[in-house]
This record gives sequence, C-alpha cells and structure tokens, in this order.
Amino acid sequence: MTDSPTETVHDDDSADGGESAFRDTPSEDLAERVFDSSPISTIVIDSVGTIVFANERASETLALSNERLTGRPYDPSEWNIYDDDGAPITVDDHPVTRTFESGEPVYGFEHWIELSDGSERWFSSSTSPVLDDEGEVEYVVVAFEDVTALKRREKRLTSDHVRQLEFRAAQAAVPPSLRIDGGETRIEIDSIVSLPDGTTVQYMGTSDLSASNFVTAVEEVPHYLDARLLSSIDGYSRIEAHAESTTVSHVFQSLGGQARTIIVSPDEVRFRGELPGDVDPRLAADGIREFHPEVELVSEKLVYSPHLLYDVVADALTDRQLAALDAAYFGGYFDSPRASTGDELANRFGVTRQTFNQHLRKAQRTVFRHLFEKSGADAR
Repeated sequence: MTDSPTETVHDDDSADGGESAFRDTPSEDLAERVFDSSPISTIVIDSVGTIVFANERASETLALSNERLTGRPYDPSEWNIYDDDGAPITVDDHPVTRTFESGEPVYGFEHWIELSDGSERWFSSSTSPVLDDEGEVEYVVVAFEDVTALKRREKRLTSDHVRQLEFRAAQAAVPPSLRIDGGETRIEIDSIVSLPDGTTVQYMGTSDLSASNFVTAVEEVPHYLDARLLSSIDGYSRIEAHAESTTVSHVFQSLGGQARTIIVSPDEVRFRGELPGDVDPRLAADGIREFHPEVELVSEKLVYSPHLLYDVVADALTDRQLAALDAAYFGGYFDSPRASTGDELANRFGVTRQTFNQHLRKAQRTVFRHLFEKSGADAR
C-alpha cells in the first residue's frame, strides 16, 4: 500500500507543482502584483519622508491618483491629520516617524484625516520598518483601513446623552410672508432624507398656518427648491420640501443629530435640535452661520437618552434603505389614502419604481427581523 504508484505520483505532483509555480515567478514581479492587488491600503515611505509607492487601494481610499500620491511627503501638516480630540498630529507623534526612529512597528494607530474633497475619514494605520543591509530603517510600510463607519457607530452606541440646543437668528431669517404682527409659528421637522443628487427632501408639519400659507412660507426660504402639500387634516398640514444639500435643519443631521422644531415670530427665528452628547455644539453654530452669520446659541441642555429600536435598525440598514423607509413613512406612503405614491417617491430618488420598492422591502424586512426575531431572542 505504501509503495502505490498512484499515491507516490499524487504526492510528488502536489509538492513540485506548488514550488515550481513560485520558483518560475520572479520575486520582484510577484511582490509587485501582490502589493497592487492587496485589499488593504498600503504605501511605502523612504528615509527622507517621501511616499515612493502606493497600491491601487490606497489611491481609492485617499481619493488621489497614484501619480498625485507618490512623490508627496507624509508630513501630517500636508494632510490635515487629527487625533480623537481634534488636535493636529505633529510629525514627531506620527507613527511613521516613530518607526523610523525606533525601528519598531506601530499597530492600530487611529486618526482622522480631511481629504482633498473636504470630506473627513477615520483611519486605523499600522507601520512596519524595512531594514537595509546594515540594519538601518530604509523604508517604512504603512497599511491603513477606512474605519469611518465603525467610528460613527461606536460613538452612537457608546453615547447615552443628547445635547438639546436652541439657536436664534434675527428678522432677516424670517420668511417675508411671516414678517407681520402676530404670534409664533411652530414648524415640526419630521425627517430629512438625502437624495442621490446631493439635495434633500425634508418633511415638516404645522398647525399654525393654513396649507397654502405653509407652502408659501417654505418656498420663500432661498435654500428650498419647491414644496408639496402632503396632507391637511384637522388643521394640521404636512409638506414635503425639496431643498439644497445644506440647510439649517440639515446641519444637525450632518453632525449625527436631528433638527426638531423651527419657531418663527415676526422679528426672529429659533432653531431647535439635538446633537449626540459628545459633539461640540460650536460645530452646529458654525454650520448655521453659513446661512445666518449673526446666529447665536441661546440655550443648551445635556439630557439622558437611552438608545431604542431606531438606533439598532438604523445601524443595520444601508443608507439607501434607510432613506427609502424614511421617505415612505414621512411622505405618507403607508397612509390611507396615500399622500405619496411609489412613483412619486421613486422620482424623487431618481430611480425606477422597481429599484425603490427593492430598497423599501429590504428595509421593512430588517425592521421586522429586529422587532420579532432579535427582540424575541433577547427576551428569551
């Protein structure tokens, strides 16, 4: 049995085949192919601090072509790199510098970076030295991954407080039709949905204006492109307003929070909203000042806010699934009679009715799964 020709040939073919395949491939060529195709973003920095190699994944992650990436210095001041507290990372504190100086690798260095397009991304980076014949560090290899989604989820799940804020803007922010003597107009912000073209759809309601006056007041605000009445029942009107990508209400959402209420009086507008407890309210003030330079923060309150089913479901949904579910719910798709049809919602998203329905059905399944299966399992 041990001398079986079949078994002997099989063992020899397996061993020789694998070894010869690697022997026949020049090591430099193999290394370059592996480097380029690696799913991990990787760059190589020489001893004078210049990026000399970058794989395709690194170019994609940093939103820079290989030609623009190689030849650049790794100097943090050239990249707008910051730590968890928002402080700039100095050259001395950068893991590349530490590896060049110590000859030791650095693992799991987390930082965030402002990319050339203005977006912010969280990275987890690790560095490792490449030594020359004399044992000196000749190059440093940097491998990094985009962990932005994980960091956002981590902050949302670990923060158990929200910061309730109220900002005040002067009369210039009041729609012309509401600059009259009278009481306050209170507008509730139900939801803000981002569309693929960069604009947003905002769902709002009020009982302080007639339906026609409500639509008129919203359309008078420069940042809104159009408004559509969804319903008017028992004196409460709800509208769908198509807006530019950034509005005052969207500022809260862009920071991980929610706009809640807009209160308009003849001589001022007050914006109320919430931010995660660990977000600096000055960021919201800076965003609102793009529209109303004289805006001021008039109240701030930190309150306990336990995370409910919405937070769990929102983490489980893709951005498009959550947007479709938000638009369907607040747009009145589930109402009877419907305030919005499937075709109207699909048109807003610039997709076919079939594509919109797919996003919506997947979102509904996820909600039901967490409600009936996950919750039930936890209860048991």
